[in-house]
Amino acid sequence: MNRILVVAEMALREIVRRRGVLLLLVLLPLLFYYSRRDEAYWQSVRMVTLGIGFTLSTAALFAGMGARTMDPRLRLSGYSASQLYLGRLVALWAVGCTVCVPFFLLIRLDIDHVRYEAVVLLMALTVAVSAPLGLAVSALLPRELEGMLVLLSVVCLQILLNPDKTVAHVLPFWFSREIGTYAIEHDAGTGYVTRGCLHAAITFAVLLILVGGLSSIRLRRRAHLSTA
Repeated sequence: MNRILVVAEMALREIVRRRGVLLLLVLLPLLFYYSRRDEAYWQSVRMVTLGIGFTLSTAALFAGMGARTMDPRLRLSGYSASQLYLGRLVALWAVGCTVCVPFFLLIRLDIDHVRYEAVVLLMALTVAVSAPLGLAVSALLPRELEGMLVLLSVVCLQILLNPDKTVAHVLPFWFSREIGTYAIEHDAGTGYVTRGCLHAAITFAVLLILVGGLSSIRLRRRAHLSTA
């Protein structure tokens, strides 16, 4: 557990080092929120969570890219692959919860007749899924620019796709529509919450397995060794 916390501290330092970029990313959910505040205020709840999802997954992308030179040395020091990616996830979840607090207060003070407990659940699931999503993208793609474009494409598709299409249902943030509908429509039943939680749980499990598998494979490579 101590080693996981050490990795978490190092990951936080790596994230804070990019404070200029992160400040701009934190402002992005605010822009998402006010983009729908006047025309359809009820949609702003879902939009702000998608903005948080993009912000946190991008921070996870930065953390994953920064760990590529650090992790091999930590492995030689006795850290396991699971300790490395779990410690990074702990740091990202802490950052995500910190980012969510002011936005929840904004919704609480600015919008009436919303199921606030559903908003809390929606933000918690967004934080849980976004961190492994960004780490998975960082493990699959070689550079940050490509990773950011992929994450931006995922969020844009989630916003623009017709919700009746199957593709929209398999995107990682589909649960935001289900739980968001329950949060803003008082005639919506609890089935929306059930489906949203199930989708988030499956997405989280798949991403966590993917991150763990990719991290283990990458850290088992011995680039400095060659067969005779």
